[in-house]
Amino acid sequence: MTLRKNLVGAAALAGVAALAVGCSSAPAQNSSAPEQRPSVDQIKALFADWNAALATGDPQKVADRYAPNAVLLPTVSNQVRSTRAEIVDYFVEFLKAKPSGTILNSYVVVLNPEDAIDAGTYRFALTKDGKASTVDARYTFVYEKVDGKWLIVNHHSSAMPEKV
Repeated sequence: MTLRKNLVGAAALAGVAALAVGCSSAPAQNSSAPEQRPSVDQIKALFADWNAALATGDPQKVADRYAPNAVLLPTVSNQVRSTRAEIVDYFVEFLKAKPSGTILNSYVVVLNPEDAIDAGTYRFALTKDGKASTVDARYTFVYEKVDGKWLIVNHHSSAMPEKV
């Protein structure tokens, strides 16, 4: 659920609670516990899931990691990808290089139980025409929990401007 939905839901719940308390002499009881925030490690593990999808070589499996309304600003394409078809199209080409990512630095911010950001740097090992190479890049993954599943809603990746 997004922050906006949380605020609207909280306002509605407060109104219902006030009405219930005003109409009853019994104290209000909340039977459902608030949803727990994910840990930083749980959010970091989402990259491993995405990287495992890359390892399948199947662009559809990689695209499954993205929300239907996701935006991808990819490392090796100038085109912004904002539909599933465009995201799949990007990974059709990218997966030909057999990419495998390794996080170099990760900075996670958990916004609420259903939204988190992981930003940092990563390195991709690539193989093209039998030649191995690496590419270092900056990344930002914005995640949202949709129907109980963590999905990428925004992914920005850009090659490092300075050689390390």
